[in-house]
Amino acid sequence: MADRREDVARIGDALDAAGVVLERFRAGGEEVAWKGHDDPVTAADLAVDRAIREILPRAGEGWLSEETEDDAARLDADRVWVVDPIDGTKEFVRAVPEWVVSIGLIEDRRPVAGGILNPATGERVVGSIETGVTLDGRPVTVSTRSDLEGAVVLASRSESARGEWDRFRGAGFEIRPTGSVAYKLALVAAGKADATWTLTPKHEWDVAAGAALVVAAGGRVWQPGGGPLRFNAARPRLTGMAASGPGLADAVAATIAPVA
Repeated sequence: MADRREDVARIGDALDAAGVVLERFRAGGEEVAWKGHDDPVTAADLAVDRAIREILPRAGEGWLSEETEDDAARLDADRVWVVDPIDGTKEFVRAVPEWVVSIGLIEDRRPVAGGILNPATGERVVGSIETGVTLDGRPVTVSTRSDLEGAVVLASRSESARGEWDRFRGAGFEIRPTGSVAYKLALVAAGKADATWTLTPKHEWDVAAGAALVVAAGGRVWQPGGGPLRFNAARPRLTGMAASGPGLADAVAATIAPVA
């Protein structure tokens, strides 16, 4: 427990450092470069990456970040930090307050601790499977809802715009388009939403922190086709993910099974 509290404290320190760095930048006012089709990056992404890398990895620990060239040495590490300096860069560029700094810790391919900071809203969700989860310093847990009827389900903004969530409309739950994947998962962990899922492949750095938070808050995270999520793969890409409180897991799995 003492070691895990140290991990959580280190995550908090890194989020503090990221917040200080981001004071130099303005959402919606930064020059954008493109790493590929529909994949923006800004100077803020790179500056946060440098700042948190100085705090997080220690001797023997691996590092995987969207904004750092991948080092295969992480594959031999038992502990790996998986981070996205700004998850939701498109939202950051458009000044939509749904982007976060995302930090996840993986041990033996499992997410065990994580933290997110949303500078636009001031929300901070941090925790681990040993210590539980806090939202702005207050303990939180996942939703206890057991019926999808009336539930709040967070959907990808871009997937919604492409019509990929039309198949779920009329199913009795509210579909709420939201930006960052990590932010959606953190809101589920904090009990502010009941479930989220995506059937679109995601990188590990999109999911690691939020997955750790959901599990630490008493929830479940799994692959859309069934089975647990595993991280620190040679090709760090997941087929998708689903997350909810334990009472909704079977209903969510049944809802997405026909298309998963």
